[in-house]
Formats: sequence, structure tokens, C-alpha cells
Amino acid sequence: MMMNLFSSFDPQSLMTIHLNWMISPMCLLMIPNKFWLNSNYKMKTLYMLKTNIIKEMKPIMMNNLNKGIIVIPMSFMFVILINNVMNLFPYLFSTTAHISITLSITLPIWLTMMMFGWMKKTNFMFTHLVPQNSPPLLIPFMIIIETMSNLIRPITLSMRLAANITAGHLIITLIENTSSYLNSPFSMMTLLTTLILFSLELMVAIIQAYVFSILMILYIKEIN
Repeated sequence: MMMNLFSSFDPQSLMTIHLNWMISPMCLLMIPNKFWLNSNYKMKTLYMLKTNIIKEMKPIMMNNLNKGIIVIPMSFMFVILINNVMNLFPYLFSTTAHISITLSITLPIWLTMMMFGWMKKTNFMFTHLVPQNSPPLLIPFMIIIETMSNLIRPITLSMRLAANITAGHLIITLIENTSSYLNSPFSMMTLLTTLILFSLELMVAIIQAYVFSILMILYIKEIN
């Protein structure tokens, strides 16, 4: 049973075609057409959610960024949120638990910001490598530290998302595997624990999507 602990994260292939990766676009295709109508109450709920999230993000942006740029973190937030929630259902492939997926999201964003900063604001990028009030003797070391921190940002951001999603799935899988060896009274207790953990995992899925978008805004704000 322990050997199959990570089996839910293994991509399955049919004739060299990895069908599990189709879960992400299928999430959007499964939405009915009536969902996008303005008169639909679900669309109104989504609009209210978007408005509240923008209100939360505006203090972080401090009105220094272009208003249209908030569409980027908002779009990634909803894509990650949909995938995180869909991954909670049984027998569905966990896409956001793979670093290859999360890194493919963070790396293009990081490269775009770095190219924009070094091409358009070269002096600012150089000065950003040295924090204010740094001792002159520590300036060479601070440059190395800041450079390394900038280089590992896409890795840490992608690993944070993948690790949190993976940890939640593993805990639920361990409890479910343990419940099969217990008697009925303990099985009911394990079922209750699984439901509680599933609720917590749902909260983690929502929070991780929100944290991802907030960190993206903070990284964009540093360049602007």
C-alpha cells in the first residue's frame, strides 16, 4: 500500500499520449454555456468574487501599476483555483502537484519581468541588488545574495504550490489506506477525520491560489 502512495501523481499514458494532462483544459470545457450569461446568478457570484479580490489586491499594488496588469494575476489565480479544486475529486489527476506544471506557469512570468526590468529599467535593477543602508564591506555579498534570491524565485514559487497540494493529498491517502485495516467504530472516526481534512484541503487549495497571485503582484511591483 505504501508503494502506491504516490500512484495518484503518476501520469498515465495511452499510446504515448498522456491523457491525464487534459484535465486542466477539460475543466473549462465542462462549464455549460449558460454559465457565461450575465443574468445567471453564478456569473453574478463570480463577478462579486472578482470585485472583492481586486479590492484586496489594490492596497498591495498601491496604484503604482497599470490597472490592466491586474488581469494577469487574476487569470492565473482562477486557473490555479479551478485546477486545485478539481484535483480534490477522486480519480482525477493532480496537475498542480507537479513542479513541471507550476514551473511552466512561474518561469515565463519571471522571465518576462526580468527582461522588462533589465531592458527598460537597467539602473533601477542594478540599484535593487543593493539594499538601502548596506555597509560598504557587505555590498559584494549583498549583490550575490540578491542575485541568487531573484534566480530562485520561480523555483520557490512553483515548489510552494506543488508541495502544499501534494502534502494534502498524501495525508488524505494515508488516512484512507489506514481506515481499510480498522474495525467499524474506528472506520467511522477515520471517515470523520477524512472529511475534516478534505475541508482543510479545500481551504488550502483556495489559499494557495490567492497567495500565488499576491506574490506575483509583489514581484511585478518591485520592478515597477
